[in-house]
Amino acid sequence: SAALAATALDALKEARAVVVEHEAALGKLDAIAGDGDHGIGMRRGVDAAVAAAEKSHAAGAGLEELLAAAGEQWAERAGGTSGALWGAAVTAVGRTLGSKDSYTPADAAAAVNALRDAIVTLGKAEAGDKTMVDALLPFADTFTKAINDGGSLAGSLRAAAEAAAKAADATAGLSPKKGRARPLAEKSLGHPDPGAVSFGLIATRVADYAATIESR
Repeated sequence: SAALAATALDALKEARAVVVEHEAALGKLDAIAGDGDHGIGMRRGVDAAVAAAEKSHAAGAGLEELLAAAGEQWAERAGGTSGALWGAAVTAVGRTLGSKDSYTPADAAAAVNALRDAIVTLGKAEAGDKTMVDALLPFADTFTKAINDGGSLAGSLRAAAEAAAKAADATAGLSPKKGRARPLAEKSLGHPDPGAVSFGLIATRVADYAATIESR
């Protein structure tokens, strides 16, 4: 429905806000063992996603169509691997949820699992490779368990976001096995992975947004 599409648009705007806030810090973190463009790339991607979602919403699109447009533009405009991964993830969430008038907790769990599968399949990274997957997997596992245990959407997102942020911090102890940071593995040690950090930041901000909706 239009109301749920509007909620998805607002969630994307929250993601953009946290990326804008941390753009410079993400770039500095990426420059330690990469080319320093993670912050700029995330900003480009999420800006394009929000613009596409706004256009879709104005045209009366449902949630699936809105997220498909947002995902496509995120991938196209961000450049780099993380842009392709985020684009695929956003599109997968929309495709799994479809455009309905209401969603169950099981629908939400299916959407999070689709997001996880899209990123893992496209990125071909595993736990311990020092990528965003190291934050993504604990997020998806924690969310699914919380929902299955009867948790609310906001409460389950909060627990999942906390798990993602903690796991992102823990990537500081890992050596990269994928991506451009791999040849500079020694430099990367002691610093968390930028992709994992940005995933944790977005997860936390979207969880905060979900809590405000639930308390209305």
